Amino acid sequence: MKQVVVIGGGASGIIAAIFAAMNGNKVKILERNSSPLKKLLITGNGKCNYFNNDMELKYFNSSNLECLNEIINEKNVKEILSFFDTIGIVPKIKDGYYYPFSGISASIKEALLIEAKLNDIEIVNDFLVEEIIKEGKFIINPNKEKIKADSIVIACGGVACPKTGSDGIGFDLASKFNHTVIKPLPALVKLKGHENYFKDWDKIRSNVKISLYEDGHFVKKQDGELQFTSSGISGICAFNLSGIIARGLNDGKKEEVKINFIPWNKKDVLDMLEERSEMVTGRTISEFLEGFMHYKLVKIILDKSKINPYKYYEELNGKEKYALGENLTNFNLEITEVGTLEEAQVSSGGVSLLEINPLTMESIKENNLFFVGEVLDVYGDCGGYNLGFAFISGMLAGKAIK
Repeated sequence: MKQVVVIGGGASGIIAAIFAAMNGNKVKILERNSSPLKKLLITGNGKCNYFNNDMELKYFNSSNLECLNEIINEKNVKEILSFFDTIGIVPKIKDGYYYPFSGISASIKEALLIEAKLNDIEIVNDFLVEEIIKEGKFIINPNKEKIKADSIVIACGGVACPKTGSDGIGFDLASKFNHTVIKPLPALVKLKGHENYFKDWDKIRSNVKISLYEDGHFVKKQDGELQFTSSGISGICAFNLSGIIARGLNDGKKEEVKINFIPWNKKDVLDMLEERSEMVTGRTISEFLEGFMHYKLVKIILDKSKINPYKYYEELNGKEKYALGENLTNFNLEITEVGTLEEAQVSSGGVSLLEINPLTMESIKENNLFFVGEVLDVYGDCGGYNLGFAFISGMLAGKAIK
């Protein structure tokens, strides 16, 4: 029987502790908050989107994405979902998103805490880990509590959403054991720019396609509902690009998104406009566009295209028609910054995957030291991917401790 200490009582830490205990180990969780799973409770606006039906690697981001093949695969996905069945969670699956059928995140929290109790896991709340040394065994806070462990799992998250206790201590602990920590930056957060028209489109929502370009080169595309704000854009579409953009801005790259406001159109945009103008007659170009766009967006697009809103489509010259088509389908917006770590759902960066055994989540630099969850250089898109990775990585670590 090993003495196992898990640092952090979040999603990955609880799972790691449960699987380690099921292996016959004596497990203790050290949680800095007054109770564990604090961040899980606010996930999915309190509904807890805890997994996704499609766990393909294209929905994840890392400096070393190829390392994820051994972590996120069909076998591990089936095993962790089977585990949730055994603790009584009935999923409600909507568009591939997994939620507890109860509709509240507390169901996941309570099920996990009951399982921890059934496996005799000790949870110590309000405990701040400041230092770890190794003298044969690991010693936590050697000048204070002096808690000893044969194995340690670092599961204390990243630096996003610090109100839930994420302060980056896991990165400091990793560095003490000579691990490479890739600079943490905000991810799943709003995008900002410096355009005068932002005040005019504030609070509008629209289904669009957006494409990200770095230094003029295409990077990634997203589609869905975009939220327009007084400082730029937000919503899942924007969030899923934000981590890449934050990294690019940090590296001095020019970050631009191009918005297609008419994703429903499958024809050449000018052909579509020509056909509709012949069918929808007697309307100014402004009235014509308001048939499928918010009137405030129409004004912004016409201003950017330098078109008089009182003209009729047939009165536009070739240059005006081309500008209109471009701004309807490739509306260019330069992103100059992203939201703060306080606003971000997760942080990108963290402990390099190149220094972790992907089959066990054990450090390749220090035996019996494991890293799981957001402390690693992995984050996923919105939709249950981050909790999914937390659960799977925690499971692998716990199973490996024997």
